[in-house]
Amino acid sequence: MTSIDHREGPAASDVPRPAAAPSTGPAKPIRDARVDVLRGLALLTIFIDHIPRNAPALFTLHNFGFSDAAEIFVLLAGYSSMIAYGGLFRRAGAWKALARIARRCLRIYLFQAGLLIATLIIVRIWMDLTGLTPRFGVAPLLQMGLVPGLLRGLALNALPNYLDILPLYILLLAVFPLVYLGIRRGVWWALVLSGALWLVANVDHQLNLPNAAAVDDGWYFNPFAWQFLFVIGAALALVVRAGDGLLPWRNWAAAAAGAYLGFALLQGGSWADWGLPDLRPLAIEAPDKSHVGPLRLLDILALMYLFLSAPAVARLCRSRRLRSIDACGRHSLEIFAAGCLAALIGRILYRTFDATWPLQIAVNGGGLAVMLGLAHLLDTRARHREAGGRVER
Repeated sequence: MTSIDHREGPAASDVPRPAAAPSTGPAKPIRDARVDVLRGLALLTIFIDHIPRNAPALFTLHNFGFSDAAEIFVLLAGYSSMIAYGGLFRRAGAWKALARIARRCLRIYLFQAGLLIATLIIVRIWMDLTGLTPRFGVAPLLQMGLVPGLLRGLALNALPNYLDILPLYILLLAVFPLVYLGIRRGVWWALVLSGALWLVANVDHQLNLPNAAAVDDGWYFNPFAWQFLFVIGAALALVVRAGDGLLPWRNWAAAAAGAYLGFALLQGGSWADWGLPDLRPLAIEAPDKSHVGPLRLLDILALMYLFLSAPAVARLCRSRRLRSIDACGRHSLEIFAAGCLAALIGRILYRTFDATWPLQIAVNGGGLAVMLGLAHLLDTRARHREAGGRVER
C-alpha cells in the first residue's frame, strides 16, 4: 500500500518547499497531488471491489486490463516512502528516520489489529442473529475458534481475505531502510536484485510466508514478489525528482505503453460479464495476482509511465474538482479502514437479503459517502491544525 497513512510520510514530489523564513527543523517536501488523487481513487475502488456480486465492480480498473488497485498501492508505497523517508535519512540522519519508520509500522499494525477485531466481532454477531456462516474472509479464523483465530491473526500468521494488504505494507515499510541503502549504492543494481527475487518467487511458489488462513499456506500478496513493485516505486521517485516532477516523456515509450494497454484491454477485459463478444486475441489464463505475474507487472508500469509523465495529468490532479478524492489519498489509512468496514457491512447485507438493485445503490452510495465525508472531515481538521501552527510561529 505508500505509506497508507499520510502523517508520518507524505506522498509528495521531493522539491523543497520555498521558505519564507528560516526553519529550525528539516523542511518537508511538497505533496504530489497525483499520488494522493490516484491513491484516493484506488481506495474507493477497493471498497467497491471488496463486495462480491457488486454491479459497480464490473467497471473498476481490473476489468480493463491485468492490474488493479493493489499494484497501484504498492508501487506508490515505494514512491512515497522514498520521498518521505529517503529525504528524512538525508536531512535528519539514520536514527530519526528509523524511529519514524518504526512508529509508522506500529501505527499500521494497530489499524490492522483493530480491523481484524472489529471484523470478527461483527461477523460473530451476524452469525448469531441470522444463523448464517461466512464462506470466506474470516471464516478460517472462526473455524480455528474465536480466540485462537484472533491470536493467529494478530500474529500475522493467519491473514483472511480483504485484510491481507496491510501486513504486506508493514513488511515492505520495515525493509525500506535496506531498499534505500541499496538504491543509494546503485539504482540499477537494486532493481536487478529485486527483480531477480521477484522472478524466483514467480518460478518457485514455495517461496512465501506461511498463512494458516489460506489453502496453500502462503500470503496471498507474496512479499517476495510484491517487493519488486515497491522497489520500482522508490526508484521512480528519484527519476521524477530529477525530472522536475515528471518522468521524461518519450514518444516511443508513450506509444509502447499505449499499445500494451490496448492489448491488456482486449485480453483482460471482462467481455462476458459485460454481455459482449469475447475479443481476447490469445487463449491464455489471467496473469497471477499473488505473485505479480509479468503481464500484470507490465500493465501497471505502462499505466504509471503515462500517469507520471503527462503534464496535463499533474494539472488535473491539482484542480479543485478532485479535492475530495485528493483528501482520501491524504488520509488513506483511515479511509482504507472505513472502506474495509463498509465493504464488510455490504457483504453481510448482500448475503442476508440478496444483492437487489435498491440494496446495491444504498450500500455503494452509503459506503462512498462515508469515505468521502470522513476524508473531508479529516482534511478540514488537518488544515485547521496547520493554520494554527503557522499562527503560533
